[in-house]
Amino acid sequence: MRNWITLTEAARQLGVQAQTVYAYVSRGAIAVMPDPQDPRKSLYRAEDVAGLYRKKQVGRKREALAAGMIFGTEPCIYSGITTFSKGRPYYRGRDCIRLSDTATLEEVATLLWNARAPISFEAGDLPLQGDERGRQCAFTSLAALAASGHSTLGRTDGALHVEAGRLVALIAQAFGARCDANAPTTHERIALGWGQDRAGAELIRRAMVLVADHEITSSAFAARITASTGASLPGCLLTGLATLSGPLHGDASGRVRAVFDDVGRLGVEHVVAHHLQSAIPIPGFGHHLYPDGDPRAAALIEVLNPPEELVSFIHKVVELTGLQPNIDVALAALSAQLALPREASFGLFATARSVGLLAHCIEQLRVGKVIRPRSRYTGRALEDAIPPLSSESVEKTLDPATLDKNRLFKAVDS
Repeated sequence: MRNWITLTEAARQLGVQAQTVYAYVSRGAIAVMPDPQDPRKSLYRAEDVAGLYRKKQVGRKREALAAGMIFGTEPCIYSGITTFSKGRPYYRGRDCIRLSDTATLEEVATLLWNARAPISFEAGDLPLQGDERGRQCAFTSLAALAASGHSTLGRTDGALHVEAGRLVALIAQAFGARCDANAPTTHERIALGWGQDRAGAELIRRAMVLVADHEITSSAFAARITASTGASLPGCLLTGLATLSGPLHGDASGRVRAVFDDVGRLGVEHVVAHHLQSAIPIPGFGHHLYPDGDPRAAALIEVLNPPEELVSFIHKVVELTGLQPNIDVALAALSAQLALPREASFGLFATARSVGLLAHCIEQLRVGKVIRPRSRYTGRALEDAIPPLSSESVEKTLDPATLDKNRLFKAVDS
């Protein structure tokens, strides 16, 4: 079988229109490359097309469907928050990349939360836990609020928006944002806390808008599951941020930052050669939703001016792997350029993505159903069921003399 096939062949094998093939590509289900014979056309990985065809042939029994919904294909949740089109993310129909040119995180929250009035992030009297700022402060502060928080059930969107705004402000402060009358927006407060000037604040603003949401990610799914039970907003947000903190999700920029450190110590050629010769994937390059490159990363890197050695490293990786940098590289480059604190990339990501997570929580509440997947049991064989008691056994058990004897034995045993 050939490794790459044309669009016509891919559509014929799958029995779909060309638009459906494009949709598979945008979701990362089919890899694509330029046609060497005609750069205006593309070729599609035959193995991916064959795999999708096999999935379509799987029976639609309930057990197979339940297993496939989580691990075999993709969970499908109806949502009006974020979607993708032609390789770009859209927030409620608005182009995320264009929004990042001018919008603030507060304006994005107003859009994503579908709020009738402008959203502001004022923490009010919500307390922070601990003396040091960072991830531990953010998580323990949310945990303390979740332990005594109010259920989301029976509350209006307006009331939830007020509490959600306070929670975003809390997360920002936990990662170092400073309240100041001359800094009315979140990106300005974070820049003030991290010792940045107006230019640094502008870069932080753009980055936060770009990562505010990204459809049904694992963290959004986790937060929606918690919200579906009627848990408090702090509990929902804590669930989402705990999932976000994984190195394969929102903390991936930390892995990139570690590679950047290696570049600074060992040089570009050594680091790239080490990864490629050892078959170790270089973190931060490629994205299954963006086969042609992550537009969020491109929009942020375009306005950055990171150290020259990092620019050389990025170009070298792209040249040798063909993979474009994703948003994790862009966030790590931003952090390196501004000499931000070690956890700044995750703090920026967590603060901004809190807006998206809370949008998913509030949307899930209006569904009115608990998300409850089913499992397909793969454990050891079940033991034989205990046979039912015979009528003679029941009579003997209920006999007063036997009951008295059982009480005596129970007393001795205890």
